Amino acid sequence: MYVEKEIIEEIAKGLSISYSFVEHRQQLSIVIDKSDLLLLAKELRDNPSTSFDMLIDITAIDWLKPVNRFDVVYFLYSNKNKNRLRIKVPIDENDLNCPSIVAIWESANWYERETYDMYGIIFTGHPFLRRFYMPEDFVDPESGEPLYPLRKDFPLMGIPGSLPLPPYPERDGELK
Repeated sequence: MYVEKEIIEEIAKGLSISYSFVEHRQQLSIVIDKSDLLLLAKELRDNPSTSFDMLIDITAIDWLKPVNRFDVVYFLYSNKNKNRLRIKVPIDENDLNCPSIVAIWESANWYERETYDMYGIIFTGHPFLRRFYMPEDFVDPESGEPLYPLRKDFPLMGIPGSLPLPPYPERDGELK
């Protein structure tokens, strides 16, 4: 079950933040500016009418657009009210910083690291932001720029020479 839109509107108006809603297949998302994220997240956790005590996941979406290329998406759940909500925060490619919410939900630590590693979004205030899956030196061999494998402009076959690839018999012939 998803939280009532009216409750979230009331909270957002009380906090004097700008927001919009996206509803898809009866699933509610609130879209806010990154400057309002900490304020809204804390209120959603602490307000008895919402009680979003659980951060389920954080991820990003790469829209490959010139403005607000990325959305950072937070999946929340209320054990008390059995409600779900998504918070979407648009991020521009020229300013890849987003506030860390580790102080609000401790589980954000791992999710923010994973999102940083795969998309390159920097969570400002994170206690120990570093690569999660990829090696720290995962960079383009020619330019030295860090590589982020879930970006839409990342080559499907990877960067030649950046990581050793497993044998590819269809291309290289059978192994001996």
